[in-house]
Amino acid sequence: MSICLIYFVVFLFFSVLSFLMSLNFMVLDYSLLLEYEMFSMNSVSIMMTILLDWMSLLFMSFVLFISSMVIYYSKEYMEGDIYLHRFIMLVSMFVLSMMLLIISPNLISILLGWDGLGLVSYCLVIYYQNSKSYNAGMITALTNRIGDVALLMAIAWMVNYGGFNYIFYIDVDKSSWEMSMVIMLVMLAALTKSAQIPFSSWLPAAMAAPTPVSSLVHSSTLVTAGVYLLIRFNFALTSNLMLVLLFIGTMTMFMAGMGANYEFDLKKIIALSTLSQLGLMMSILALGEFTLAFFHLLTHALFKALLFMCAGCMIHSLSNCQDIRYMGGLAKAMPLTCTYFMIANLALCGLPFLSGFYSKDLILEVLSMSYLNIYIYIIFFISTGLTVCYTFRLIYYVLVGNFNFYSLSKINDSSKIMLSGMSGLIFLVIIGGSMLMWLMFPTPYFICLPLIMKVMALIVTFLGAWMGYELSKFTLADSLKSFMLLNSSLFLSSMWNMPYISTFGLNYYPINLGDKMYKIIDQGWSEYYGSQNLYQKLSQSSLFLQFMFNNNYKIFMLLIMMWVIYMVLYI
Repeated sequence: MSICLIYFVVFLFFSVLSFLMSLNFMVLDYSLLLEYEMFSMNSVSIMMTILLDWMSLLFMSFVLFISSMVIYYSKEYMEGDIYLHRFIMLVSMFVLSMMLLIISPNLISILLGWDGLGLVSYCLVIYYQNSKSYNAGMITALTNRIGDVALLMAIAWMVNYGGFNYIFYIDVDKSSWEMSMVIMLVMLAALTKSAQIPFSSWLPAAMAAPTPVSSLVHSSTLVTAGVYLLIRFNFALTSNLMLVLLFIGTMTMFMAGMGANYEFDLKKIIALSTLSQLGLMMSILALGEFTLAFFHLLTHALFKALLFMCAGCMIHSLSNCQDIRYMGGLAKAMPLTCTYFMIANLALCGLPFLSGFYSKDLILEVLSMSYLNIYIYIIFFISTGLTVCYTFRLIYYVLVGNFNFYSLSKINDSSKIMLSGMSGLIFLVIIGGSMLMWLMFPTPYFICLPLIMKVMALIVTFLGAWMGYELSKFTLADSLKSFMLLNSSLFLSSMWNMPYISTFGLNYYPINLGDKMYKIIDQGWSEYYGSQNLYQKLSQSSLFLQFMFNNNYKIFMLLIMMWVIYMVLYI
């Protein structure tokens, strides 16, 4: 029995177990807090704490279920890799770090899981050993370090309370400046991990990792850690912080939606779509609807994992080509994979009665009922339209358009193990939304809206679909529209110049400065006054002495005679 099958069975078993426990805890309205004191010093006790409630158990079951399917999928996707054992071990460490983060109501044990995610994600992003992967891994690690430092500072501030179990303090002490300091630092940590503006550029770069890792990272683990942490801390968010978070979330959602319409890399389009959905989760969280944010987090995890798995199948069949311009007409060659891909895409768009519809539609309707200004309302609906727009553009390029790859190619649905892994998810993508809605909201939301606002979500969906189809056909025009508007195209496609700030700004100038310092100081003055000059002077003097004493017996004897004469005369 291979290592993939062992981990698949173990994760699937624990997934079902935690789901059943979650149902039990939900019905009984029950929470369990387990504490183990490690040591206590000056009235500050360091505890290992585990919080089991319906939310942590449900999230754990989803993470474990998706992980089990991804590991089963990896059996064929990573076939032929001589380090498959190491890969599966890294993925398992990644999942276990996430488990630790989910069940911790304690900032110190959260930091263990948080740093575990950061470290293992670096190892996975640089898994394919090449310069692109190293650069992507470095930008991922460095951006996440900002959040790790913020979390460490939050831990230091929590010493004011004498304990690190934030769950005891967030509801009580909202007004104190100590708590507001902690929540600001936690929010900064969450923004880096969930890649919100201005820390967004690492997310598409992390696509250098193998596709099963992307599937796991972008659905339920690394990027959702920040959202989950803020869901746990939601009671401590003040109105000013919520306003800031709302603005950042909506900006991220809009920026990622625009950027995905200009992208041609299949995995990066799906990554930007993840970023857009994370912005949506952050925005609805900032409106105070943390249960809705959690609901969307779970439904999104299902169809995003499936999207990446389908993308992996296509990349596998097309000899590792990720450019959507080379694809086209794959619906004929890979009917089952493309069916799954289409269903996951429609769930992302919020097509009625698929899993994404239940959370997205509810979010938009709850937003429509709020007392918010027109800017937030418009940007929410435009971002929803953009989601449908890039999805239909992707569908056109990949499934419908002309096939532009090699004329001799073997593309088919022959990957049985990969299809089995995807088949495990497809049922939940279809029925998961309704199932979760019945479980999580025993009292249904009462939505009371005028007709135009009620159908606004459908209107922007259809408008976005039409726009996406029209944008796909721009390549057939006599002059490319993106070249006519080159500056705006470059600005929007490069995520509002964020990679230039966080990559070139952090890499190019310091390295350039380092090069100058190396030439001027290390290879310049310090060499002159230091080792090189000393070496030259010593070598010159030793050459002189060598000349003097190099088998020059006469000089030697002469010197001895002079010494003897001196001794005789003066002694």
